[in-house]
Amino acid sequence: MSNNRKIRVGITHGDINGIGYEVILRTLVAPICELCTPVVYGSSTVATYYRKGMELEPVNFKLIANAAQIVDGANNLIEVLPPTVKVEPGVESSAAGEAAFIALERAVADLKAGYIDVLVTAPINKKTIQSEQFRFPGHTEYLAASLGEGEQPLMILFNDVVRVALVTTHLPLAKVAEAITKEEIVAKLELLDRSLRYDFGLERPRIAVLSLNPHSGDGGLLGREEQEIIIPAINEACDAKHLLCFGPYAADGFFGNHLYRSFDAVLAMYHDQGLAPFKAIAGGSGVNFTAGLPFVRTSPDHGTGFDIANKGLADPSSLREAIYKAIDIYRNRKAYEADHRNPLTKQYVDKGKDNVVLDLTKVEEPDL
Repeated sequence: MSNNRKIRVGITHGDINGIGYEVILRTLVAPICELCTPVVYGSSTVATYYRKGMELEPVNFKLIANAAQIVDGANNLIEVLPPTVKVEPGVESSAAGEAAFIALERAVADLKAGYIDVLVTAPINKKTIQSEQFRFPGHTEYLAASLGEGEQPLMILFNDVVRVALVTTHLPLAKVAEAITKEEIVAKLELLDRSLRYDFGLERPRIAVLSLNPHSGDGGLLGREEQEIIIPAINEACDAKHLLCFGPYAADGFFGNHLYRSFDAVLAMYHDQGLAPFKAIAGGSGVNFTAGLPFVRTSPDHGTGFDIANKGLADPSSLREAIYKAIDIYRNRKAYEADHRNPLTKQYVDKGKDNVVLDLTKVEEPDL
């Protein structure tokens, strides 16, 4: 990013038959251009349809054909669809799925090319977006394949109160147990620790790990995954990786007793175990963040909202927070990289966990 321009936030319109345009338009009515340069990948035809249909306040857009024409300090809209596009609020359709993919593909290409700095995605319908070009369970997996550069992604849902990450994401419940391995848990703990330092600016993050079975398995009575997989994973993460991990905690008591307030993040075993309590806690302030990628991507923590599409009922709070948090994470990364650009040469040899000894062979004698 050039030092003399604002952070460019690419925003994909998501499923055009859902609430994506309503929350985008309600968000961009505010003077957000004082903070960043929004770049919507969408359609002026669809935007006009929803603005007039719900009598929303008008948003002034610079209508452009491609990212090379972005106007800094203004609301930009890159036309990615023909003006003949058909809008059917609340209807699942392959045409709407294709429109969502076209916007996403263009935004990802511009992100990789450096035209935009961060990506915020409005909700898609995971069924209708499926095609020859998109065969993924959701945004997270597609972005990992498109932007990951071989790195594994980590889904983190967060607000200012709690952060929840997942070992497994968009996976049928019947397949969760077999996907929970010691190696996978340790890998996700390392990713989470890295993100908490790199993306959130925390020095020594404390991570709580949830159990898989009720009551943490009740000593093996309700399942042995805790004893055979999760506890060994926590021990390895603590002893070999030097992470601050604790648990496993039974999910109901952990959230019911507000224990999450004592930790910097929570690692849940599967999707609903982490996201159901998170959404109850976060309300409209929740943000979905894909950690582990070389680019920053966030999204609101809600779905397409077909049931309330074009009814003026959608809450833009989560999308607004997704934009703000994407900017925060982008800045945190820049600060982290600046702080670690020229690290001091290591001046000690680790002789054991409790015995760090100065390596005198690497210390120059002072000039007297």
